[in-house]
Amino acid sequence: MEPTVESEIFKALERTKLLVGNKEESRYSRCGRTDKGVSSTGQVISLYLRSNLKDIGGNSTERKNSASEEKCEIDYVRVLNRVLPKDIRVIGWCPVPADFHARFGCLSREYRYFFWKRNLDILKMQEAAAKFIGEHDFRNFCKMDAANVSNYRRKITNFNISSCNERSNDDELWAVTIKGSAFLWHQVRCMIAVLFMVGQGLETPSIVDALLDTSKTPRKPQYNMAPELPLVLRSCEFENISFTCSLEASKAVTEHLRSEYHNYMLQAAIHNEALGCLCSPDNSSPEPDRKNRGHIPLLLRQTEPSYEERLAKFNAKGIRRRSSVSSSGNV
Repeated sequence: MEPTVESEIFKALERTKLLVGNKEESRYSRCGRTDKGVSSTGQVISLYLRSNLKDIGGNSTERKNSASEEKCEIDYVRVLNRVLPKDIRVIGWCPVPADFHARFGCLSREYRYFFWKRNLDILKMQEAAAKFIGEHDFRNFCKMDAANVSNYRRKITNFNISSCNERSNDDELWAVTIKGSAFLWHQVRCMIAVLFMVGQGLETPSIVDALLDTSKTPRKPQYNMAPELPLVLRSCEFENISFTCSLEASKAVTEHLRSEYHNYMLQAAIHNEALGCLCSPDNSSPEPDRKNRGHIPLLLRQTEPSYEERLAKFNAKGIRRRSSVSSSGNV
């Protein structure tokens, strides 16, 4: 549903007359998709744009741009950021070959998920997180799309849980950093959700082994994903790609982000002030956590259809559709 980051970028491209033809003709591609409410500091897109330089074609990376050519080229960052909404910013650009594809040319992607430590057992979470590293079948840690995805094996190269060295009252901010070649739909939020269950003592770290073993657990237990707000697509890695940004545009982006940061800090200070006006609750006899009391172990929960069941259902629908069309044609 619009507005999306993508839709706003194309509105800006049309408004600034940078777009060549329409979206389809621009050979647009994006490195990855993010859920509604998820942020990104390293999303990458590729497409044809207008240029001040002649005879570049699609192979501008094969030669070194001179300082004079860089001066003559359109300042894409500055031009687009002038018309984009304040929560969307372009931070760099780079000329690429004609066959460059932002999605399939990406070597790795890195996500970061922020959370407050509270009473979570970080050591248990780290023990469970280490089990994700390597190549595994993650069908029990994603939203399955049997119609378009048949291979659920993905490789995780790094899975780290560390402190952000930032405190609020008696709590501490931590972050999970996950790096891999590619990710499935909702994979990161599903992995984080299971880690939180481990950190709360509701599941043991071995639950990760059980869910990764699709021969023993072919059907995904039903559980809610982690919230979308703290998730950030941090960076996307490419070979021989070096983004550039003019001094003027870089300064403007820095000032804008710093201003936004200060505004959010002011809002946080106001909420903290409101907390200080409340009467402190009596913690002498804390009530047991209702959520913890009602927890059903994952392996005892109702399960979702397996990949094979989903695929069979999808194929059956396709056959019914073809039959109805054929019948209509015969009539």
